[in-house]
Amino acid sequence: MQALKNWKVSKKRKPLVLWGARQVGKTWLMQEFGKREFGQAAYLSFFRNTRMQRLFQEDFDPGRIIENLQIACRTKITKENTLIILDEIQECPDALESLKIFCEELPEYPVICAGSMLGVNLHEGVSFPVGKVDELTLYPMSFREFLAAMDESGLLETLDNGDWDLISDNHERYINALRSYFFVGGMPEAVASFAENMDYTEVRRIQDSIIRQYEEDFSKHIPPNEWTKVQLVWRAVPTQLAKENRKFFFGQVKQGARMKDLENAILWLCRYGIVGRVPRVTKPSAPLASYAEQPAFKLFLSDIGLMGALSELDAETLLEGNAVFTEFKGALTEEYVYTQLLSDTELTPYYYSGEKSTYETDFVVKIGRDVIPVEVKAEENLKSKSLKFYRDHFRPPLALRLSMSPYREQDWMKNIPLYAVSRISAERKQIKAD
Repeated sequence: MQALKNWKVSKKRKPLVLWGARQVGKTWLMQEFGKREFGQAAYLSFFRNTRMQRLFQEDFDPGRIIENLQIACRTKITKENTLIILDEIQECPDALESLKIFCEELPEYPVICAGSMLGVNLHEGVSFPVGKVDELTLYPMSFREFLAAMDESGLLETLDNGDWDLISDNHERYINALRSYFFVGGMPEAVASFAENMDYTEVRRIQDSIIRQYEEDFSKHIPPNEWTKVQLVWRAVPTQLAKENRKFFFGQVKQGARMKDLENAILWLCRYGIVGRVPRVTKPSAPLASYAEQPAFKLFLSDIGLMGALSELDAETLLEGNAVFTEFKGALTEEYVYTQLLSDTELTPYYYSGEKSTYETDFVVKIGRDVIPVEVKAEENLKSKSLKFYRDHFRPPLALRLSMSPYREQDWMKNIPLYAVSRISAERKQIKAD
């Protein structure tokens, strides 16, 4: 919401495209933003709306477009107090192209649209209005947002203030909330249900429903010759992460498969916004993208709750720490850290592993000019052989370990509790200030 407010007052404002997977709250966010900041919204969805799709297929005359939008939305559109919302824009590629007209000839009219990158990329001949739009990605709710939804504003404020003594005083409360978040995740419908009923069974029903909707979209958008591969990769992500070496192995998805066989399937899932790729770097130096090794990467889901649902992980096993769960706990914790890095920081995650090294650093991120290693621990096990190996070889200015243990400083390393991933960048800035 704050990002949208900043967009509204920007002197260089362009039409805004809001990307994100289904069910992350794009429609609600746009409509609520229109009510709060403009007084009203002219809302139009292109989903199964062939009449309005034809409107944009005729021509891009600015006056005609505004007039027809007023008729379709039954709303008098003024540039001062009306937000124009074009939802499910992937269903109407011509509407996406028309954003260039709004940018060049109707810049005074605020326009925001939402859709799936998957649908846009599958339409041949679509010209994306490069340079003519602003873009924003909406992710599932982070742990911080989960605290707010659970009416734990005190815990959230304390976390954001960064008072580690006060945070540590409430360590058990944070841990209990975090264990619930590991199951519930950040899909808004699941979070809202849990906040109201505290019913894990109902949460799982909602998650299973979302997974079914995603898989129905696969069959609708993806060509038949690719659909099976997409389904295989999607269902294989939890299994791949459960391995001690979490690197994605094509041959474990389908016997004999190679990168060329599955790369399109992985690309579809990433564009849809429900899977993310974390590349390996063989040299942890800036810029990290220059040292990324394309064939080597990890795949994560966009939401930890959906990861648990896809893995059929029950609440009792997760919350009580059943021994059967031990092997998968590390994978789930890395999944959690990945989602928080995306939603609560501006950092791009990579991971480090040398060509012949037996030591692997779970994540490396660039903060300012520095590359910082981040080790992830599922419990309070504070042994850090891999992190020490990295430190001895590359001498980073700061090394971070994320675990269930409270905050502590240990010579060359800082232990950040898992519930405080959002504090990573602030800890690096504090080192520079000191």
